[in-house]
Amino acid sequence: MLHYQIEFDDYRQHLIHVTLRFLADPTQVLSLPTWIPGSYLIREFSKHLESVKASDEAGRTLKIQKFEKNKWRLFNTDHELITVEYDVYAYDLSVRGAYVDQTRLYVNPACVCLGLEGHEQKAVEVEVFLPDELKHFQLATGLAAKSLVKGRFTLKAENYAELIDAPFELADQTRFSFEANGIPHEFVVSGKHAMNAQRMQQDIEKICSTEISMFGSAPFSNYTFMTMATGNSYGGLEHPNSTSLITPREDLPKADEPAEPSADYQRFLGLCSHEYFHSWLVKFIRPENFVNYDLNREGYTSLLWIFEGFTSYYDDLILLRSGVISQESYLKLLKAQIDRYLQNPGHAIQTVAESSFDAWVKFYRQDENSNNAGTSYYNKGCLVALCLDLGLRLRGSSLDALMRKLYENAQNGIQVNERTIFELCKALTGDDWLEQINHLINTTDELPLDQLFPEFGLSYNLKNDKSLPFGLKVADKAEGVMIQQVRRDSAAAQAGLSANDVIIAIDGLKASEKLLAKYVKHAGDYTVYAFRRDELMQFELSGLANELTEVELKVEDQVKAEKWLSA
Repeated sequence: MLHYQIEFDDYRQHLIHVTLRFLADPTQVLSLPTWIPGSYLIREFSKHLESVKASDEAGRTLKIQKFEKNKWRLFNTDHELITVEYDVYAYDLSVRGAYVDQTRLYVNPACVCLGLEGHEQKAVEVEVFLPDELKHFQLATGLAAKSLVKGRFTLKAENYAELIDAPFELADQTRFSFEANGIPHEFVVSGKHAMNAQRMQQDIEKICSTEISMFGSAPFSNYTFMTMATGNSYGGLEHPNSTSLITPREDLPKADEPAEPSADYQRFLGLCSHEYFHSWLVKFIRPENFVNYDLNREGYTSLLWIFEGFTSYYDDLILLRSGVISQESYLKLLKAQIDRYLQNPGHAIQTVAESSFDAWVKFYRQDENSNNAGTSYYNKGCLVALCLDLGLRLRGSSLDALMRKLYENAQNGIQVNERTIFELCKALTGDDWLEQINHLINTTDELPLDQLFPEFGLSYNLKNDKSLPFGLKVADKAEGVMIQQVRRDSAAAQAGLSANDVIIAIDGLKASEKLLAKYVKHAGDYTVYAFRRDELMQFELSGLANELTEVELKVEDQVKAEKWLSA
């Protein structure tokens, strides 16, 4: 067994002290992952490790040498009991890192616990020690855990892979328990908040039960939601039997939360639904090359349009099916997805399969040109799932049936490759789907929503939206109007305006977002003065303000619509 001891005595300086004890091979290599499963970016966790030292059973110092960015080597250990100690700087308030201060101790073992090459399958025990003043903190984790003494916890994992995919949190927590389809669940919230716990429990139970019922069973025997409430942070990361969430506290249900959830609360419920769905699709059903992760380097796949896109389709649809939101609210959420797709110039540049493959260098590294040059495998993947679902239903099947087949295959050790969706669609309907699916994922042609929606009683019309004056996304600042993005081929782009320019005047008037919105309504030529870096420049804007496209969705035949929405 590998034994980790984790101490937080220096939490005020955001340091975690780790002691690792093990029987070493004659030449032993230790390493730390460079990325965390479910988040496709090399994050270089080893940059936060400090003062790595090693000693033998007699307390003698051993040579431990770093030979790669995330790897260390011990020499001449000859199966001795070895102790390795180090500190980790932990001040990353995200779901992917580690964070410690006087309010919260949060650990993703992927960025804290060194692993031993050749010992990956050994059982793991982690002992957690709290300083006296924090011994009142409660523990939340998906790992097997127990506490025999206040302020001391023992966590166990079957192997290193399970350990690094199971975060734990110690903090003052609001929590409740419930069962969904007979499976015990814990819901934990830390941070300052005023959550209506009764309403949260009522809604999350419905969501979890609906997802389990859709698949027929769950790939876990218990589940934990860990939520950190903040001012404005947002995100989530899935794990086999838990999820780590971070949300604006305003998104949590309020004491007077209306029967139809507010837009803010709907967003949080969608996040919970999304990460919970990943327990099936990502953590259990995987791309073939993700069955065994290589956490030292990128793991490429062109299939994230399935794993993130299908999940993005179901996260809001589950809210409707569970009765948590109304049909009207669901169609608003769907409209927002379609508008996002239509208003993204990059969807005509990059296919959703290419977007999936490029996740490592593009999705987590957004800049002012990202929307112009690329598409999102979340957003377009969601709409591809919608097209597949409607197309399958027209042929007597559904995407639900396909998801259950994926789950059944995974239970039998069969995972997902480039051909899987093509083959399953054919097996479910008897038709060849090669041309239709290739059109959806390997071209930048428009999606056939205008053809599919009327078959299910919905009208689908496009209209103009003037929300980006001249193709500019801007924000008022003390120094002027800061340009955040410039839409490709827009009037602003043709005039030469660029991201990070600061507009100070338009036709001799002090610039503001309100003034720009006024000019949207009129055609004309305008003189714009703006600072680029520290240089004042003049630009000539000509013509109408650029108009974006948005969709109008309207139910014309409720009976037809329910054949899709209520299934």
